[in-house]
Amino acid sequence: MFKKLNDVLHRYEELSEKLSSIEVVSDMELWSKYSKEHADLTPVAEKYREYLRVEGEMNAAFSEAEGEADKELKELLLSEGYACKEALAALKDELKILLLPKDKNDDKGCTLEIRGGAGGEEAALFAYELYRMYQAYCEKHRLKWEIVDLNETELGGMKEVIVNVSGRGAYKRLKYESGVHRVQRVPETESQGRVHTSTVTVAVLPEAEEVEVEIDEKDIRVDLFRSSGAGGQKVNKTETAIRITHFPTGIVVSCQDERSQLKNKDKAFRVLRARLYDYYNSRANSAEAQNRKSLVGTGDRSERIRTYNFPQSRITDHRIGLSLFSIDAFMMGDIDEMVEALALADREALLSSAE
Repeated sequence: MFKKLNDVLHRYEELSEKLSSIEVVSDMELWSKYSKEHADLTPVAEKYREYLRVEGEMNAAFSEAEGEADKELKELLLSEGYACKEALAALKDELKILLLPKDKNDDKGCTLEIRGGAGGEEAALFAYELYRMYQAYCEKHRLKWEIVDLNETELGGMKEVIVNVSGRGAYKRLKYESGVHRVQRVPETESQGRVHTSTVTVAVLPEAEEVEVEIDEKDIRVDLFRSSGAGGQKVNKTETAIRITHFPTGIVVSCQDERSQLKNKDKAFRVLRARLYDYYNSRANSAEAQNRKSLVGTGDRSERIRTYNFPQSRITDHRIGLSLFSIDAFMMGDIDEMVEALALADREALLSSAE
């Protein structure tokens, strides 16, 4: 660990010298490259410098205490030394976390897909409520929300909705939401007051840039069609909706939210790149593929990551065994406590595997 930290600090100092000597105007590309690497190393380098400073103070305190004849002064120096020792232990834990491999997709935007699973109309209604929950959460964190495709039901539910979420760290905030969400409550359509169980599947895919996923024009077909809607003025009379079919994978993406054909096409390609990025990454790493399968599943009632129990006002995440009793606030987008607990559990698991 400390060899790695010394290497990081050496590279950080080397980059600092390079950045101070480069003329930005004459070599903007090189300056940008070094700046990004320097920024990535800064948290680790600064924390390690703090560690070295505290370590020096600890060694100095213990060394002075060894040769000190005055009893009170000796006790004071020893107290300072032990305080530094405790601080070092905490700093070491922080450095371990900083050295953990970063998810390369954490800073990206993402595509959020919500689909009604088992439970018919009640599942579609809950899919709409999850949609509103995530929308409120994204607004709270100033993330941009763009509908790509929406399939509504007559009673106001959603069979399926696809959204592009953009903004730094969007994927990091939403990635733990992938999986089957189970709801237990009395539906509005239930006349006898019985509790029903329904499911909704959520998939969160990191946004992929064009340079990360190359789409060959020979591998796709782009179809135009008229947008569908609730009728009347909401239905476009011209063919502005877009459907893209990717032949090698069989992936199909539709977008009909915008009145502009170009905007729909742009949104659809963003979703296609995200799905292809996820598809090829999963195939390249069988462990990731298995993990994604276990998270997303089929939408069956028995497969779930989280249960929303309305009669008990309880939300339970089965991956970490955490239950919260604030379902009204949770459904209004106040999900930070759950997101942070999942991130912490993930970090602890990574630390355990690294030891």
